[in-house]
Amino acid sequence: MLLDFFYALRDAKLPVSTKEFLALLEALDQRLVSGSLDDFYVVSRTILIKDEKYFDRFDQVFGHYFRGVENLLEKIEADIPEDWLTKLIEKQLSDEEKAQLKGLGWEKLMQTLRERLAEQKERHQGGNKWIGTGGTSPFGAYGYNPEGIRIGQDGSRHRRAVKVWDQREFRDFDDRRELGTRNFKVALRRLRQITRSAEAPVLDLDGTVRATADNAGWLDLQYVHERHNAVKVLLCLDVGGSMDDHIHVCETLFSAARAEFKHLEHAYFHNFVYESVWRDNRRRHSERLNTLDLLHTYPKDYKLIFVGDATMGPYEILYPGGSVEHMNEEPGKVWLERVLAHFPSAVWLNPVDEQYWDYTESVAMTRELMSGRMFPLTPAGLETAMRRLQLGG
Repeated sequence: MLLDFFYALRDAKLPVSTKEFLALLEALDQRLVSGSLDDFYVVSRTILIKDEKYFDRFDQVFGHYFRGVENLLEKIEADIPEDWLTKLIEKQLSDEEKAQLKGLGWEKLMQTLRERLAEQKERHQGGNKWIGTGGTSPFGAYGYNPEGIRIGQDGSRHRRAVKVWDQREFRDFDDRRELGTRNFKVALRRLRQITRSAEAPVLDLDGTVRATADNAGWLDLQYVHERHNAVKVLLCLDVGGSMDDHIHVCETLFSAARAEFKHLEHAYFHNFVYESVWRDNRRRHSERLNTLDLLHTYPKDYKLIFVGDATMGPYEILYPGGSVEHMNEEPGKVWLERVLAHFPSAVWLNPVDEQYWDYTESVAMTRELMSGRMFPLTPAGLETAMRRLQLGG
């Protein structure tokens, strides 16, 4: 049984050697494990895994191997939400039908919306022209169109809207989330500039032991000034929309960054950076921070880290008024270039698997604007990004 567990660890690309496996068997022979699966987990991970960046992968293999059978025996119960059954107006088209629809283009789309608003006098359901529900019109809710304006829908479905006419509420990332932050903390430590604080000193335990021993057992307390990472970081996080799929990994990064950097500031944006950002998603409509004020507040020595999937309509980057949520006077491209001119040391972390980047036009555009400084939001990608920031971006 344990031999198969050893092979499972090796299949997961964990650096577990035969010598370490034999050490685990010896520990079992010495009865260091009382028979509890939890005790075996602690002992086996301690012996087999020498680098904490592999802890999460070990946990996944251990859970699958030892608890997978139990999980399969659990009864799966799921309540089907009532709205799944009653929202019959949601129209699901075949791939052939979707292919027949063509986008109007940005200027034509906005002009057509103005004409529809002037002409339409009543509610419409289905159809392909008026603002309504369940149809193929570019305007409305719960239908399908390759380039449309979402009006009156409670959330994204096909993620094809180029503008959203609804106010949405997003939730702040939780910087207290600790589960799974270890690998990110290890990667973030690549970006370090350790200095000694001039603040109150802390007890030097090792130095106290040595000094007490040298002093014939009389207690001789030794103190050192606290050391901390002096790097200053500005973290700008995309929130809402397609980023809802990546909340967990972003919260993990946010929590790890809070733990690693003494000087950490953050701001939120949606899809792309424009003339304003915000710090609290609950007040994002009432308390916004002008992006120019952000640049005036934080000097050039801050390391800038964008976090976002860069998945949006190209309009949101290239056109005035292209923002999915408001009518921006200047294109997002202009604002990003302005921000990067102020913060020369900057990277973009993308939670989408890197193998899919080439399939999204907006990702390629953002990557080009970042001069190639886009990295996957994985421990390995984060390490590479931190090395780039350490070299000055």
